[in-house]
Order: sequence, then C-alpha cells, then structure tokens
Amino acid sequence: MNIPNIREVDVTGKKVLIRVDHNVVKKGKIKDTYRIDASLPTIRLIIEKGGKPILMTHVGRPKNKQTGQIEISEETSVQPIVQYLHEKTGKVFKTAFNNKPDFSDQSVLQELADGKIDGAYLPNTRWFEGEEEKDGRADDFAQKLASLADIFVNDAFGSWQPHASTFTITKYLPSYAGLLMIKEITSLEKVLKPRRPFVAVVAGSKFDTKIGSMTALLQMADHLMLGGVIYNAYLCAKYGIRIQGVSEDNIASAAKFIESTKQFADKILEIPAVLESDILETNVPAKTRIRKIQDFQPGMKLNFVLDAAPESFAESRIQHVFREAQTFFVNAVMGLTPNFAAGSKALYTSINQNKTAEKLFGGGDTLQDFKMLLPEIYYTALNDESYYFFTGGGTILQVIEEGTPYGLQPVKALLR
Repeated sequence: MNIPNIREVDVTGKKVLIRVDHNVVKKGKIKDTYRIDASLPTIRLIIEKGGKPILMTHVGRPKNKQTGQIEISEETSVQPIVQYLHEKTGKVFKTAFNNKPDFSDQSVLQELADGKIDGAYLPNTRWFEGEEEKDGRADDFAQKLASLADIFVNDAFGSWQPHASTFTITKYLPSYAGLLMIKEITSLEKVLKPRRPFVAVVAGSKFDTKIGSMTALLQMADHLMLGGVIYNAYLCAKYGIRIQGVSEDNIASAAKFIESTKQFADKILEIPAVLESDILETNVPAKTRIRKIQDFQPGMKLNFVLDAAPESFAESRIQHVFREAQTFFVNAVMGLTPNFAAGSKALYTSINQNKTAEKLFGGGDTLQDFKMLLPEIYYTALNDESYYFFTGGGTILQVIEEGTPYGLQPVKALLR
C-alpha cells in the first residue's frame, strides 16, 4: 500500500514530532544501540531538509502493576539515549521539560525553534498519564503532544500497540511513516512471501502468548523449530513427561496447539537433544546432562531443561533442512543466558553456513545474543544483504498472525 512517507514532505522550518522505538535502556544504561542506529536515517533526513526534530520513545515499564502508579526514575530515563545521539551524530540534542512529565518548561523547545540546538527529546512517554490509557486521557495527552509540532512521523515499527504516542496522535497532526518504518514493512514481504523452503525458529517463555503466531507460522512455513520454555512445554504435552519449572498452564496451551495443528505436525522440526540442569541459578556451577528426545517415556520427570544441546544441530535431518532452506525467520534464544548459550550459538552458526538463504532475525534478545555470542559473524551480517535484522520481534509475530503489516493500528492510522 502507498503509506505517506516523510521523504515526500517539505519540512523546512517545521517542528517534526518523531515517535521512535528507542526502548533500549535497562537500569539507566543502554543495553544495545541497534534500534537507535536503525532510526538515524530518518532523524538525519529531517535535519538535512531543514526540519526541527522532536523525538519521543517509551522506555521499560515504569507503571507499578500493584499500585498502578507511574514510577519516575533514572532507570527508565531517556537521558542515556540523548547522550548517545550527541556522540553518534555530532548534533546537539537536549531533553525537554527538564526530563519531567510536565509540559510547562518549554525552554528546550524554544532553543530548538531558535536554532540553538539540533533536536529535542521528550521524557519517557510512559511517564505521562494518558500514554497507555484507552479513555479520554489518551486524547488529552495526544493533543498536548500535537501542540508541540507541525508534523508527526512514526518510525517506531517495534511499538505496534495503539498508544497515544503511536496512534492517537495521528488524529491531530499530518502523519507520515519514517524511513525505518517503510524499510521494515518492505522487508516483511520476505517473511510473508518467502523463498522456499522456509524455516522458522521461535522461542519464548509463555506458550499462550505465541499460539496465534506459531499456528500461522506452522501453516505458512515448511519447517518450524521451537526453543526455550515453549519447546519444553511442547515436549511435556507431546511425550507425557514433566520438566521442572514448566507450568501446567504452559503445558495445557502446548497441548491445545498440538491438537489444533495436528495436520501440520510433520512440519515441526524437533531438536533431538536438550540440556538438563539440576539447578536454575546461573551464578553457581550446575550439574548438567544431555537428554535425547528418543529416550523420553510417559511419566518421566526431568529437572530444569535450560538449553538445546548444541550437537543437535549436527544431526543429519536438521543439517539437511538448514542446508536446503532459502528463507530463515528467527525469533529465538535457545537457552537461559548467559550460562546456557551453546544452543543459540550452534543455531546461529548453522544458519550462517547457508550463504544463499534470506536470513531474517527479529527481537531484541535474539539480536543481543547473536552479537554477544558470535560478534564476528554478527558485524559481518550487518553489511550482508542476505541478512536483515528487524527492530521488533513481537511486532513481527503480530504481523505473521494477522498476515499483513497493514492491520497494525499505528500503521492503519497512517493510511487513514
């Protein structure tokens, strides 16, 4: 579809409110800069065309689940991002409103208007009442945001939920997609209309949150490999075993998935061996053993299963499937990192050995693991056209479940 694009707009002298997905700060420090770097082309374009960028993002989950109160602290501040932008671009960015969720102090925005600085950055959007609410508070917050700018640009593909700063704001300003948003949507065609054979690898901790996307993937892919806790739940449900730490709810969800997709059961590419540990803690030595799936018997009880056994990826069937694949989609960390990382390392290495396939990775944890475990391959992949790293794994799974990126509410709002 023809999404309104920021390239098509004259932004000279205009204040441009840009929603980015810079949710990369944990405990006050940037854990990975990839999402920031991916948004730089849009930011630079607006500055080069004479626009005045005002950036905003959410960081973490500052709302206390028990009390409902928003907790403002340095741990969820955008300040480290502002500092990184200055270091990376050489441009002067400042945090607006004295880094508080209060619109009264607009001195930084005045500096931007006067040309004294290159860009402003609003405080964490989730510090403001109205960002995540579905009532009139969302409109109030969106209108206040709209009063700051002339144009809105959504470049936050990874933030797919319809919050005030991604969705409601489009009611009050002319709205356009940023360069990253367009790039992500275009790249999704390689997932939704893949070259075949198509191999998908998905891991996670909660089966019920991924049933929709995994069912869609199983229908569209030639092979689906599971990892993490969801694979443990799958093994429990299929083989009648029990693994310590895997909840009955997860097992029930896995059983439901197996029953509803039994016509596609032969597509599931089982990892033939897993790593069992006597303890869950990662800061003390653990006793581990390899458990082969072929040895499972109903009623068997296992301790914690914390990784895929790396030798599984040398098994002939998996090697054949990986060698023949023409598209990989990976949203998976196989083990409980950092101590149990051999499975992920073997997975990423095996995929990298296929030089002709499209290799599409999504999810912050996946990219961080890839970068940490195999830095040489990771940095080479950044400049390899056969690789593409999406900025939002959860967004990709939502798109796969819906079968189109145009069903995402923030994207629909741009079309409207």
